[in-house]
Amino acid sequence: MEEAVPETPVADSWQGEEVEGFENDIEVERSSAGPAAEDASSSSQAASEEPASTPAADERKPDPAPAPAAEAAPEPQGEVQTVAPGVTRVVERPAEPEEPARMMPRDLIAPSRLDAAREAQAEPELPVKHADVIAFANQKGGVAKTTTTLNLAVAFAESGYRVLCIDLDPQGNLTMSQGIDPDKVEKSLYDVLVNDMPISEIIVKREIDIAVASIDLAGAEIAMSTKIGRERSLEKALKEVDGDYDFICIDTPPSLGLLTINALTVSNKVIVPVQCEYLSMRGLVQLQNTLKMIQENLNPDVKIEGILPTMLDTRTVHAKEAVEILEENFGDLVFKSRIKKAIKFAEAPVKGASVLKYDSGSSAANYYRELAKEVLANGSAE
Repeated sequence: MEEAVPETPVADSWQGEEVEGFENDIEVERSSAGPAAEDASSSSQAASEEPASTPAADERKPDPAPAPAAEAAPEPQGEVQTVAPGVTRVVERPAEPEEPARMMPRDLIAPSRLDAAREAQAEPELPVKHADVIAFANQKGGVAKTTTTLNLAVAFAESGYRVLCIDLDPQGNLTMSQGIDPDKVEKSLYDVLVNDMPISEIIVKREIDIAVASIDLAGAEIAMSTKIGRERSLEKALKEVDGDYDFICIDTPPSLGLLTINALTVSNKVIVPVQCEYLSMRGLVQLQNTLKMIQENLNPDVKIEGILPTMLDTRTVHAKEAVEILEENFGDLVFKSRIKKAIKFAEAPVKGASVLKYDSGSSAANYYRELAKEVLANGSAE
């Protein structure tokens, strides 16, 4: 007796037809869908190849034990669509256009400005100690400016300080006082101020270091008249050696011209040698007016360190009265030290030496040692 063959369910035949329609699509997407899509494809293919006749429900073999879970398949890149029960396909999303790389603000800065910005962000450097710059000024000549500049500088050097003297007087007396002939100097402060020569090239070592002068300095003011920033020419030159010295002492010419203005612009202190005579003291008022203009326009930090009575003859009543007038008008600005007249001051330059070297134990040498102590006590070289 023949066994009855059950009819194939309509849903199963539809499933087979639908799967055959998408078979090609599944092959295309199989590589991108990963193992999960391949499993789904295999199951759908098995369903389509199922024979028309199936055994009865009681004769079917039990379902095989579930296979151990495989490693998680990578998440499909795209949109998953269900095309039939148990059958899916992955439709790739259209690639999004890449956005151009955004420009950072630093990309818009010119290289030079970018370097400047990096320097600004750099760690601050440790402060550098600067020299005390002292100008010796008085438009009245013959008041011992050069003598005071040299001997006070040597007194500082005896105390262990590094000192540079600058001869800004076209007469070159400070240069001569150290045994150097200004007429035979090949390079001088004229080249520094007018031609921007490095000041280190004109420094000569003697008892102290000295930036030498020559008669050419007499024409420096005219040569500098058309130069931009001419009042700061000496200030710019001294930046090269500023950190090499504790004191820089500047001998100025007996005038209030451009050379003296350069000295006052770079200085932070001014010592005013004054001969104890009436005509010498009258120049102090004009010097104060010039100094006030310098403070307002060029160098607000410059100040008068002190007024120094020089060439004092204690035997005369006039000299004593002159000192009293100074103290009445300027009070504490007048140094307690007094530079009295002595023949040693005239003899020392002939030997090309300071009075401290020429006659170290003389009263003349001790006058400037006492002055050096007073200047240092007032706060210099701290």
